[in-house]
Amino acid sequence: MMQQLTKNELIGIFTSIAILISIAWLLTKRRRARLPPGPYPWPVIGDMFQLAGSPPHDSLTKLSRLHGPILTLRLGSMLTVVISSSNVAREIFKKHDTALAGRKIYEAMKGGKSSDGSLITAQYGAHWRMLRRLCNTQFFVPRRLDATSDVRSRCVDQMLRFVAEGGQNGTKTIDVGRYFFLMAFNLIGNLIFSRDLLDPDSKRGSEFFYHTGKVMEFAGKPNVADFFPFLRFLDPQGIRRQTQFHVERAFEIAGEFIKERTEVRERKKSDEKTKDYLDVLLEFRGSDGVDEEPSRFSPRDINVIVFEMFSAGTDTTTSTLEWALAELLHNPRTLTKLQTELRTYIKSANQKLQEEDLPNLPYLSAVINETLRLHPPLPFLVPHKAMSTCHVLDKYTIPKETQILVNVWAIGRDPKTWVDPIVFKPERFISKPNPRDFKGQHFEFLPFGSGRRMCPALPLATRVLPLALGSMVRSFDWVLANGFKAEEMDMGERIGITLRKDIPLEAIPIPYRGD
Repeated sequence: MMQQLTKNELIGIFTSIAILISIAWLLTKRRRARLPPGPYPWPVIGDMFQLAGSPPHDSLTKLSRLHGPILTLRLGSMLTVVISSSNVAREIFKKHDTALAGRKIYEAMKGGKSSDGSLITAQYGAHWRMLRRLCNTQFFVPRRLDATSDVRSRCVDQMLRFVAEGGQNGTKTIDVGRYFFLMAFNLIGNLIFSRDLLDPDSKRGSEFFYHTGKVMEFAGKPNVADFFPFLRFLDPQGIRRQTQFHVERAFEIAGEFIKERTEVRERKKSDEKTKDYLDVLLEFRGSDGVDEEPSRFSPRDINVIVFEMFSAGTDTTTSTLEWALAELLHNPRTLTKLQTELRTYIKSANQKLQEEDLPNLPYLSAVINETLRLHPPLPFLVPHKAMSTCHVLDKYTIPKETQILVNVWAIGRDPKTWVDPIVFKPERFISKPNPRDFKGQHFEFLPFGSGRRMCPALPLATRVLPLALGSMVRSFDWVLANGFKAEEMDMGERIGITLRKDIPLEAIPIPYRGD
């Protein structure tokens, strides 16, 4: 009797387990059916192995071909939805922009100083709206951009002098990307502080440059603590610790600049014509109690905004300009066509390219656009986060807190949208009618994003990128280093904070003397 009872119990136990497993499987299937499709995740690690072997934007493009233009991944504990087509991007940005306007903050930028108060990483809300309004009414409006055109021209001229000196009159190879980076960094320093931070006599400027660069280096490293919450306290790779160390050093130096400016302002008023971004931040007066707006910015708030401008502006500008010149060297006929446009329009070798010339140089604009299509500086934009659960395409659910990646790299290379999508062909942006632009309403081409979280510095970028590239192409003839031929160039990619050339572009700049 006892033996028979034990047997029945065992049968009952196994039957119960089978029923529970079946119920769990059905519930999981139903739950997954509401999510966008995707690969079946492994325990604990999820779908992380799916990203091995290729840069993540390339891996996710390949996965989208298997699972569709909207797919679900589990990266460790992080639920992620990836969008890889213009049609889905259109729905996301037009119908669900508010629900998906949050920000996913990675561990490297957590630590009490570097994410709170930031326009890029702040969650959508009153504080973010106040910062965005400041960008739209003070920093990047036409009147202020017009007033600072001489600053941009001077920084580009300085870059050209440094390139000529580094190339030793056409006899020495230079690291092209480094010169673009120095120009971008110095430009932002002038827009914010009205000073050349890379002046050889400025020790603090050099230190600020060093610490800012280290923050971008560490923040761009893959961090396992982002995917496994139980590792966050341990910070096993030391990425958050090292990032925050350099953030604090950079804040200390910027704080000295802010203190000095405050003391100067107490002695005399700044001229409206020469007012820089730091003056705007120091003069800001909000409305206490209205939409949670502060009456003024604290020194810490200003530090965060200043640091963000450096970190966001230098790497993205450098990436785009390095890729643009690399593609031109990789496609000599395109380079010749652009140089012909520039040198025909500005005939004198002693005459400089000016911002007012840019609307008359359509091929230069097309080269910038084509570079941004093939090599968007942020292949996934800045990751969004679902602030609330939303339903998309009338059949899928995106749960609250989900990370949203918009793969603009894949969208820009979609063969359903673009003819010869991997060919560098600026002419596609000149063809009529209605060539696409990057202002956020052509969803096949979104290098700066769209909707509420679109890059606020777009008006500045549209001036800096063509001015810097056009000046470099017009002022120099370029020869690849080590006798390489155009077809031998390595055009591989690597990704940190931005999409960069895997092998930095090295070339010999030969000063153009005119016909």
